Amino acid sequence: MRCTFCGKEAVIRLRHANLRLCPEHLVVRVEKEAEKAIREFRMFTREERILVAVSGGKDSLGLWQILTKLGYQADGLYIDLGIEGYSQRSLEFCQEFARERGLRLEVVHLTDELGAGLDEIAKVLRGEPCAHCGAIKRYLMNRSALEGGYAALATGHNLDDEAATLLGNVLQWNLEYLARQYPVLPEGKKLARKVKPLIYVSEREMVAYCLISGVRYIYEECPHSVGARSLFLKRILNELEDEAPSTKISFVKGFLRAHRIFPKAEETELRDCPLCGMPTAASGPCRFCRIRERMKNYAPT
Repeated sequence: MRCTFCGKEAVIRLRHANLRLCPEHLVVRVEKEAEKAIREFRMFTREERILVAVSGGKDSLGLWQILTKLGYQADGLYIDLGIEGYSQRSLEFCQEFARERGLRLEVVHLTDELGAGLDEIAKVLRGEPCAHCGAIKRYLMNRSALEGGYAALATGHNLDDEAATLLGNVLQWNLEYLARQYPVLPEGKKLARKVKPLIYVSEREMVAYCLISGVRYIYEECPHSVGARSLFLKRILNELEDEAPSTKISFVKGFLRAHRIFPKAEETELRDCPLCGMPTAASGPCRFCRIRERMKNYAPT
């Protein structure tokens, strides 16, 4: 199998793009696709400072690598959720990446913020850890981006992630979520701009990109993600992609072209949380502060 562009031995075949790529041209393609999304959706400029939310996985660390190579001012943020047997290893990959490249990494420990890790929080509050994880991470990421004076908060959501989220929202006809699903969520009062530069890059491309670029990352998935609905939706999309290459990219690009037809959700009135001052739709304290109050009386066993 030969590279479509140079004739050298190819290491990957991208059926959805009708390409066979050598290591060099795979790297070029991934970086170009990210740059295309950044420009198309006007995510940020090279004069602005970007905060990349990193988890230790291929997508977020790969995104950090891409942005720095393209000349963007990008720092990293890792939120240590205190998940036993997982968070510490994930943090080590992020620290190694930043240290080897001379980049700045901010680390926020959930135990410092709430007095306990996610495992303990889920026990006290009951319910699935993922139900609390999303709210906690969104709060801490937004706060770090604002306090650090960053123009945007970038996450490593790739094409597969976006297609799976879109499929889930379409199956439920969740018009409110469909109206909000977009590569850029603009900034607001005490709300940082949120961007997804990897929206056109597939998961397979990111795996290959990291291997070729020497980006070491944690292979294991979060232990709490076992049985997640998103993994089921990804399996369905992979089967469709096997039968009809380009299903994922066509699905996502078609949605983005038609995005304006979905009625915009009514603007939720946001208030300042009386405890921390961050925006909330609640009439009282925000969800993060409610969790903090619940955890104040928690005594680890």
